[in-house]
Amino acid sequence: MSSHHTPSLQADESPSPKVMERLTQQLECLDTPEVVGWAFEQYAPHLVLASSFGAEDMVLLDMLARVWPSPRVFYLDTGLLYPQTLHLIDTVRAKYGIHPECVATPLSLEQQAQQYGDALWSRDPDQCCQIRKVEPLTRHLQGERAWMTGIRRDQTLARRQTPIVAYDTRFHLTKINPLVRWTDKDVFRYLVKQEVPYNPLHDEGYPSIGCLPCTKPVTPGEDPRSGRWSGQEKTECGLHL
Repeated sequence: MSSHHTPSLQADESPSPKVMERLTQQLECLDTPEVVGWAFEQYAPHLVLASSFGAEDMVLLDMLARVWPSPRVFYLDTGLLYPQTLHLIDTVRAKYGIHPECVATPLSLEQQAQQYGDALWSRDPDQCCQIRKVEPLTRHLQGERAWMTGIRRDQTLARRQTPIVAYDTRFHLTKINPLVRWTDKDVFRYLVKQEVPYNPLHDEGYPSIGCLPCTKPVTPGEDPRSGRWSGQEKTECGLHL
């Protein structure tokens, strides 16, 4: 990627709304691999990819590995991940030669049950996500300059206006979303063309894969996120609000 096409952000530059707006406008003109390359050039080594090892995250991991020999990748291990997800993590280690960092709450599922009652996820999923996802993520992002996610604008109404780059006031660092303009077809076209491994649950009707008790397959035509926290008003785990 030629440097004259790459928008820059000075390390000591305050991420004011005007600065982020200008960056967003510039990055919207780049293709997705260029956005990923820009993120690496701008923020590495203090750049981390937050991965649930869903389809979008596998695209980003593959793109990032092409410009960064040892990309920093982490995942939130809630203790409730699907076996297929854990197997994919092993596949990633073997294929890319990287070691995704496991981030988890010190509170075991047994301890959580003792404090909050059995199956907290079924009674108060927001609190469960707060304990097992949001709090560990908050601790893990401290000291980083940027994090990258696989959010797409067409996933939910709440994500429709997601910018490619923004200053994350919740976690106090830059948040980069290179895939915001992609569709589901774009994602799987890339995975197939580049022979990127992905979670086999996607082929079984799971467009979005989270924790085992809170995820179910969806039927064609249903909202892709309807398989998450089915039967409840909840649509987000709280990481991207």
